[in-house]
Amino acid sequence: MTRRRFFALPSAFNFSKRVVTLTSDEARHLREVLRLKTGDEVQVFDGAGREFRAVVSQARREFAELDIRDEIEPPKPESPLQLTLAVALLKGEKFDLVVQKATELGVTRLVPLITSRADVRIREPQDAARKAKRWQRIALESAKQCGRARLMLVDKPTNLHEFFRSITDVHLGVMFTARDGGSVEVAFETKPDFKSVVALVGSEGGWTDDELSQACKHEWQLVTLGGRTLRAETAALVAVTLLQHRFGDLV
Repeated sequence: MTRRRFFALPSAFNFSKRVVTLTSDEARHLREVLRLKTGDEVQVFDGAGREFRAVVSQARREFAELDIRDEIEPPKPESPLQLTLAVALLKGEKFDLVVQKATELGVTRLVPLITSRADVRIREPQDAARKAKRWQRIALESAKQCGRARLMLVDKPTNLHEFFRSITDVHLGVMFTARDGGSVEVAFETKPDFKSVVALVGSEGGWTDDELSQACKHEWQLVTLGGRTLRAETAALVAVTLLQHRFGDLV
């Protein structure tokens, strides 16, 4: 059975009237794809962690109105780990895959990185905004599918220098690298149960000496993922899985 689960911004909820309004794509999906009608029961989440059982009261092309019945537990809990994943820009479907799977794996925030050897170049601000909008939509669809009630944040692409400047309160910073890094076991075996971790994953061309130096200057841990050469999108997902297993909720 297709999951009848929808997203609405917190501002779309009117709790005094016990209604929530779906707009744009969500309303069209309700009406034209799932073909739901007045009286059908659905679930709606606000992207900030809350989820509700509701009943369709109006279903039109550009909006749908739902009567809120009660608040419910989201289908899946959030990881206790606040995990930020910063990944060098990858071509097309490769980065789309990282966005989708990072959402499923419980990443809190995803940062697309402009690095020296990144596969993609951002030439215009409009291009960065367009890409970020696309990735946010992928993250939303993935959250609907996997049962998360909190949306993964997707930043606009940023360079490594600006990224390091923006990270001011992190318990553990890890740069995954094919060279000059220690093993995962040694890196994490003596670490306490951190609640906030930031992971950096480079492009298939790897990090430059300058980029590695920047990480060391900011006292980040350099870690290597075994002896085999992984594709960048594989490395990103392996990194998240290891961190969620060590500090989060993958057991």
